[in-house]
Amino acid sequence: MTAIRKRVPEMSFPIRVETDTSPGWEWDSLTYDQVFKGKKVLVFSLPGAYTPTCTNNQLPGYEAMYDKFKDEGIDEIYCCAVNDTFVMNSWLRDCSVSKVKAMPDGTGKFTRQMGFLVDKSVIGFGMRSWRYAMIVNDGNIEVIFEEPGFSDECADDPYQVSSPQTVLTFIQSGKENTNTFL
Repeated sequence: MTAIRKRVPEMSFPIRVETDTSPGWEWDSLTYDQVFKGKKVLVFSLPGAYTPTCTNNQLPGYEAMYDKFKDEGIDEIYCCAVNDTFVMNSWLRDCSVSKVKAMPDGTGKFTRQMGFLVDKSVIGFGMRSWRYAMIVNDGNIEVIFEEPGFSDECADDPYQVSSPQTVLTFIQSGKENTNTFL
């Protein structure tokens, strides 16, 4: 877990919004203000939609524990991946996710600015996000839960530090409300 104090990049994410008119969707933007302004949010990022750990553990874990996070003062939970809005929307729909919101970073710009863009070409992915979670209060990053081994061409895919159980335990300990971080 990395403890830092900085702000998340101020940018918007292109999203697909379903409509009742032809063609059945339109382009919109998920803005910085919509996600972060005046809110305490939890963002978790992962290597990619439809990948085993992300699909079987991380995404459904955050969805299942969503109400527990809300009880602890988290306003929203966002899943960020270097995937486009079409892939993210399909993945969340296929996984029956209705509470966790998609933050599609199709170009990797947000992930790069966060310092978590890694080359996973060794396993055929290309540029993707390293796995992490963070608590963000009004745009200020309070704490980041970064999986160990951050590197390009890493064949390993660690998953423990950024799990919903780890993050919830940290929040419940009250440490996120102090100026001391681990």
